[in-house]
Amino acid sequence: VQLQASGGGLVQAGGSLRLSCATSLRAFSRYTMGWFRQAPGKERVFVAAIYWNGGTTNYADSVKGRFTISRDVAKNTVHLQLNSLKPEDTAVYYCAADFGGSATPMARAYTYWGQGTQVTVSS
Repeated sequence: VQLQASGGGLVQAGGSLRLSCATSLRAFSRYTMGWFRQAPGKERVFVAAIYWNGGTTNYADSVKGRFTISRDVAKNTVHLQLNSLKPEDTAVYYCAADFGGSATPMARAYTYWGQGTQVTVSS
């Protein structure tokens, strides 16, 4: 199983990025997909998740109203739209997959992980 995250980069505060995570999951529509991030010297933390049926999303309080998670079942891909970026959003962003699942923010629930993509927000 492969999860390939992309779309990171350097952006000024207030700017936007769109992250993508392409997967090789055979039953992609049955996986809850999540995004986590890890800043230098800090723990990996939950950002957003989308329930396997696409009907429920979950966001960390720090990104609510600014980030949007979505999925493209036809392309086995999950996206994370990052708007109104702040310097504190700087981190490596990881996508993750949990078969079935409940859009939980708990990292240990996710079975498969991508390699991460760097997001850097300058002030």
